[in-house]
Amino acid sequence: MESDSLNRKNSSRKNSVVNGNGETPAKVTADDGGGEVTLKAKMSLINGCTVIVGSIIGSGIFVSPTGVLMNTGSVNLSLIVWVISGLFSMVGAYCYAELGTMITKSGADYAYIMETFGPFLAFIRLWIECMIVRPCSQAIVALTFSVYVLKPFFPECQPPEDAARLLAVCCILVLTFVNCWDVKWATAVQDIFTYAKLLALFVIIGSGMYQLYTGNVQYFTFENTDTRVTSLALSFYSGLFAYNGWNYLNFIIEELKDPVKNLPRAIAISCTLVTIVYVLANVSFYTILSPDEVLGSQAVAVTYAERAFGMFAWTIPVFVALSTFGAVNGILLTSSRLFYAGANEGQMPEILTMIQIQRFTPTPAVLAMALLSMLYLTVSDIFALINYVGFATWLSIGVAVLCLPWLRWAQPNLPRPIRVPLVFPIVYLIATVFVTVVPMYASPVETGYGVLMILSSIPVYLVFVAWKNKPIWFQKSMGGFTQALQKMMMVVRPKATAK
Repeated sequence: MESDSLNRKNSSRKNSVVNGNGETPAKVTADDGGGEVTLKAKMSLINGCTVIVGSIIGSGIFVSPTGVLMNTGSVNLSLIVWVISGLFSMVGAYCYAELGTMITKSGADYAYIMETFGPFLAFIRLWIECMIVRPCSQAIVALTFSVYVLKPFFPECQPPEDAARLLAVCCILVLTFVNCWDVKWATAVQDIFTYAKLLALFVIIGSGMYQLYTGNVQYFTFENTDTRVTSLALSFYSGLFAYNGWNYLNFIIEELKDPVKNLPRAIAISCTLVTIVYVLANVSFYTILSPDEVLGSQAVAVTYAERAFGMFAWTIPVFVALSTFGAVNGILLTSSRLFYAGANEGQMPEILTMIQIQRFTPTPAVLAMALLSMLYLTVSDIFALINYVGFATWLSIGVAVLCLPWLRWAQPNLPRPIRVPLVFPIVYLIATVFVTVVPMYASPVETGYGVLMILSSIPVYLVFVAWKNKPIWFQKSMGGFTQALQKMMMVVRPKATAK
């Protein structure tokens, strides 16, 4: 099959389009200093920190306090869950620092599992992340953005569900455009909205510390603690969901300047900051709000602001909306790179490997992520979504952490700029078993759906990845479809990924 040429008005920039079988490498000659169409290393340490902080601090701190308290029963135990969840995330991030500086490929745990256990388990991880975790998480965050934007207009009731979902779609579409247009735009959005969300949380924390100083500690008790192991495990689903995103910088490591130095620094700074902020924010909530008020609120920060700030209460929903808007951007920025990494290994449609020839962004992957996220907006129960995400996330991340001790044994001579004590991955794996196995008994319906979603990856792998000798008509039709999408989006395959 011959490669088609894309006709463009700018005659100084020429390229060859990859054919349906991906045989032709793409190269762009540009007057503006461009060369090969590749992802550029544009991100500094500060950008890396804002990607992690911006991805973690989103809807979780404003939604999860209700879920954690619902399953722990008492304020003090819920605070302990928040602390342990932060420490758990730090341990995982520390393990990822070794993996990320040892295997310096975009795709994070997908790349690590591919190197360690081969393509089948890597594809299952890719399927879980691309089909469940990322789009589902983005749908949750976008919905939270919508609720907080609309809440001031509906102070006495919940905003209309259809309006919230439509606004969530608008949020996703706007940020899809930004991420398709320029990586610098996306990182600028991430930086600005990360500072906005931190400001909002610092305002809440400052007022909470004042309430503590005046003696408002009546709700800090172990009263009504739920001691069931199953409930405790489910509380960690909500707590850990709020910390979800600590590994997102690993997904775009090829775009990070000096990753060996900046990756561990960004992880350490970000995870420590987020844990402190989360615990202090929860303490602040409970200085004014009773457990019943928290359980009855779908917008905890708004309820807190109404009690604490009076006529200035409107400022908190604005800041929370900015927070969640930035989190949607962080998820979209990093998730599209996972699609890109999977497609480079031949485990996702070829179109997802391709880069926009003018903007140097993985436009097809960004669009795929956005479409899947909007599909999950049709699910009505936000806590069911959190349970789907929790089960799939910690099961697959546990497999990724298992790569660390496995590679220590199988490939001891690999260069390891960072070397983690083996006690860290062992502790993480034991905790992962707890937060994945126990909830299967406590919440069988949600985890059952999660298992089915994971198992659905097997026939997909067998048909579309493992089966190499597909009929000629199928290959031609897929090649034609790929070329049509290439022409529509003006995308080509980077030379580095050509087969």
